[in-house]
Amino acid sequence: MKPQIIRIDTLDDDRLDAYTRLTERELRCVLEPEKGIFIAESAKVIERAIDAGMEPVSMLMGERWLETFVPLLDRIDTPEAIPVFVAPMDLMETLTGFAVTRGALCACRRPRLEDARTFLDGVVAHAEGRPVRVCVLEGIVDHTNVGAIFRSAAALNVDGMLVSPTCCDPLYRRAVRVSMGTVFQVPWTRIGSEARVWPHDGLEVLHDAGFTCAAMALTDDSVSLDDPSLHTIDRLAIFMGTEGAGLGAKTIKGCDMAIRIPMAHGVDSLNVAAASAVAFWQLCPHVSNAYHYQPGMYS
Repeated sequence: MKPQIIRIDTLDDDRLDAYTRLTERELRCVLEPEKGIFIAESAKVIERAIDAGMEPVSMLMGERWLETFVPLLDRIDTPEAIPVFVAPMDLMETLTGFAVTRGALCACRRPRLEDARTFLDGVVAHAEGRPVRVCVLEGIVDHTNVGAIFRSAAALNVDGMLVSPTCCDPLYRRAVRVSMGTVFQVPWTRIGSEARVWPHDGLEVLHDAGFTCAAMALTDDSVSLDDPSLHTIDRLAIFMGTEGAGLGAKTIKGCDMAIRIPMAHGVDSLNVAAASAVAFWQLCPHVSNAYHYQPGMYS
């Protein structure tokens, strides 16, 4: 059924709780993640979410944005008509963060994430014989960095992203916004069962799938990012560590090698988002659409 347009004149409506009152934790439904939702903001991000097969629950937008969204609304066909709440612009301005929502928000159901082994099998199969590059995010706690890394991954042809048990949520509202919706275009899943056994379980999964694990770290035996031998590796997992401390000692030790970015003027490191862009450009194939995004891939 096509979405139902509902005009409102107040935000004091239980149907708007996802936009006005619920915390990120409550949206995520920690105890029942399969029932959780996330919020996408702005026309471009919402369009990318819908195109990737995200299931919308409802929308909230300012009156002047309705015409812009008509083509997208016409493409949405769900078993039940989703409500599209349309409010006067002055009412929308009372919502915190209006300046960055660009007047439109969409609540979507969280997709069920694949098991890491199944996920890697799919990534390898889609590569059809060419080199495969995945990135593992360990313990990154800044949602802005996670969003920026996903955006670089989409632009620079990373085949898949894996996030550790202690890494923040790629579907957190700010991460989705900063990524410009690329969290829906680059395939990703969680790797590792829980923090107390990480990274052993994650490394085991990657090694079993035939991946060489490379830690982005400054070690005495680290290989320069421009070393030609890195391009001979068929399946490469690039580990990126948390802000400040970087990768854990156990992770670096468990990886097959360490890689460093050559730098000048005594600078020893870059912000993790900047470092990821440099690494992806150097290590990933320079071909279009290397990641296996296709409309509806999360359906």
